[in-house]
Amino acid sequence: MMKAFTLPLLISTVAAFAPPQGSRISSALNDVNEMDLGVTKPLGLFDPLNLIEKEPEKFERRRAVERKHGRIAMVAVLGNIVHNNHIVFDGYLSPTQNIKFSDIPTGLYGLFSIPIEGLVQILAFIGLIELAWLPASKYDGNYGVGFFGVKVKDPEERERKLNAELNNGRLAMIGILGSIVGEIVTGQTMYEQYSSGHLSPFGDGEGFF
Repeated sequence: MMKAFTLPLLISTVAAFAPPQGSRISSALNDVNEMDLGVTKPLGLFDPLNLIEKEPEKFERRRAVERKHGRIAMVAVLGNIVHNNHIVFDGYLSPTQNIKFSDIPTGLYGLFSIPIEGLVQILAFIGLIELAWLPASKYDGNYGVGFFGVKVKDPEERERKLNAELNNGRLAMIGILGSIVGEIVTGQTMYEQYSSGHLSPFGDGEGFF
């Protein structure tokens, strides 16, 4: 189970930082050089496996995957915070099985309390998004919704926003993975850890250490 969650996130970080300035790859989304995006101080260029030089033609896909995974991770972090604070929909998740939304436990293991029919609907919706609405094959990331459907005319402002998106997405990927690992190690959700003062998953629950 843990591998199913961690592997996509780890793969998405392979091209976590942009490549050298030598070649040019531009995208219809931003009209700025993709190669200039994501080089963040103090790390700068981060390509320990040297994949950029070995497979430069695959960089565009890796950047598209990183961008999409970052967006998904940002939504996941927000959803994790909301659900961990017991903010749920009113009504029934499954009227036929008499399961309310409030009956679903918070945290990772709440997933296993959802009836199989509900999980099938979730997977079908994800497939619809991935294949039709927001296709993975659209590398520029411009799906015509939200900020990404509005062209920012100032190149400096556009580059700043795109860099912010990449960095926030990277942080969110680390954040949601950390939350999952912390819950598995401690047996407590993020909310339970913080409210009980269990700030370190490696301690005994009494303070930070």
